[in-house]
Amino acid sequence: MAEFRLPENSRIKPGRKFAAVDGAANVRKFIVYRYEPDSGENPRTDTYEVDMDRCGPMVLDALIKIKNEIDPTLTFRRSCREGICGSCAMNIDGTNTLACTKATDEVSGDVKIYPLPHMPVVKDLVPDLTNFYAQYASIKPWLQSRTPAPPDQERLQSREDQLKINEPSACILCACCSTSCPSYWWNGDRYLGPAALLAAYRWIVDTRDEATGDRLDDLEDPFRLYRCHTIMNCTRTCPKGLNPAKAIAETKKLLAERRH
Repeated sequence: MAEFRLPENSRIKPGRKFAAVDGAANVRKFIVYRYEPDSGENPRTDTYEVDMDRCGPMVLDALIKIKNEIDPTLTFRRSCREGICGSCAMNIDGTNTLACTKATDEVSGDVKIYPLPHMPVVKDLVPDLTNFYAQYASIKPWLQSRTPAPPDQERLQSREDQLKINEPSACILCACCSTSCPSYWWNGDRYLGPAALLAAYRWIVDTRDEATGDRLDDLEDPFRLYRCHTIMNCTRTCPKGLNPAKAIAETKKLLAERRH
């Protein structure tokens, strides 16, 4: 998997160091980004030594141990711990991923943990996803149908049609893909980004939806869709193995076919 190294920032200074308890034999260092905007201080990185013999195997396990036993001021999001909710998305060892599914043993050397890149930081490892969720809402991620639903059954579709939406429906909105995309970094106010466009494609190709034309019209814009330059970072970093780049390309193809 490609790595998305955060640029060196002279304002991020080494901060506090927390040594492991005496006698710990299997120790790993976790270098964690710390920032509290309201404090007026610049970001720093704190170093925590963790006894891995008394810690679970995932990076999230280490973060929970740090917060519970070493430094309760550390702030991060987490919920399901099963790669389902997307809450614990962060940049680990230079790659956007989920802390709950990233094994510490997959990282060589010190484990460096930062928030998702190019997003405002609420505190420490918590990014502000307000704009990200607003962009998702803008593509109207729900079934739009003018035909009344059958009174005694679900809206049915063939297995082949269901397979078209099976993969894009698996997106958990962790934002790993969008925050790995340079086009989104520089145009996040107008470019919808891979996650929202993957969701849009999911409804465009859903045979039960009757707003395909309107959905395509909404994407016919130099920035909302076409700011994608097929860099492929989104697909490489997706922790669920999805392919937003392909969905975006298919959406462009549908628009091109409609013009002709």
